[in-house]
Amino acid sequence: MRMILAVAAVLYSASAFAQDKPPMVGDKPLVQVKPKGAKAAAATATPAAKGKPQSIAARLQACLDIDDGTKDRLNCYDAVIPPAPKPKPAKAKGYADCRFFKEEDERLACFNGFAESIPKLPKT
Repeated sequence: MRMILAVAAVLYSASAFAQDKPPMVGDKPLVQVKPKGAKAAAATATPAAKGKPQSIAARLQACLDIDDGTKDRLNCYDAVIPPAPKPKPAKAKGYADCRFFKEEDERLACFNGFAESIPKLPKT
């Protein structure tokens, strides 16, 4: 009986010490768990945003590949910069200010203007 208790104590303590940190490969954990909202965020991301992370400018330019004047292009822009409409927004000084426009046509025109004026980035 003592032998069984001794083996159980050794196994229990060994498993407790093994639970301290996940196994690592270099500086990254061997098993990576996505946060709960990651699946929903990936579904709303632009097609060009899959893979390695891209800058906001690159994602806005990727939206230009969608036909102009469509709800799909506006949805693409809104996925990059979520809308936050204000009753009387000031004139947009940058692409981030476009999210304040309440009317979809105004918001789309604003994003189009800034996305087209961004210097074309080389695709890597």
